[in-house]
Amino acid sequence: MQSITGSNLFRSLAAATFMLIAHQAQAADTASAGGPLEKPIFDEARFGALVAADKTYTNDEKGAFISGMVFFDPWDHNNAQGFEKFIRPRIHVGGDISTAGEANQVYAGFSWTVPLGQYLFVEAGFGGSLNDGKLEMDGGRGPFLGCHTLFHEYVAAGVNITENWRVVGTLSHSSHANLCGEPNNGLTRGGVMVGYKF
Repeated sequence: MQSITGSNLFRSLAAATFMLIAHQAQAADTASAGGPLEKPIFDEARFGALVAADKTYTNDEKGAFISGMVFFDPWDHNNAQGFEKFIRPRIHVGGDISTAGEANQVYAGFSWTVPLGQYLFVEAGFGGSLNDGKLEMDGGRGPFLGCHTLFHEYVAAGVNITENWRVVGTLSHSSHANLCGEPNNGLTRGGVMVGYKF
């Protein structure tokens, strides 16, 4: 069972993100109506659902995870070419909220996106995460994470539906690379997200 404090923290972060995105949408409406053009706060926002990808007993998380990510592009990754794309990544911030009392997590890091023609793209990201999951083995079902602070990485492939809308399949993993000793079951989740490029 997750702590009430941890669950409230994750819900508060999600609410703050929705408020910022609402502000972004309002700014876009102002610009389209002929008002002053503001530089977008976000480059992209994604929302979707994930499920556990590792179905072994120690890692078999139940239910679904409501997942959201926002991306910032302070170094103009979108227009970088060649090696510059690697040294000018986007920044991502996101989180997963369990619908079944499993581990919630928030994470942040760097993302690299490679277009494959006009409609397809692949992506990878790396950073760190915080979770409110179980740390030590207790004789029950895991996962047992060892640390509340973990590395977080993901890979994704997507399709651009329009200039702004996209559908993205993603697979993410969080663990501590045995830096916290044992256990180190990790969190491995996959699913589909819908993205909007501002």
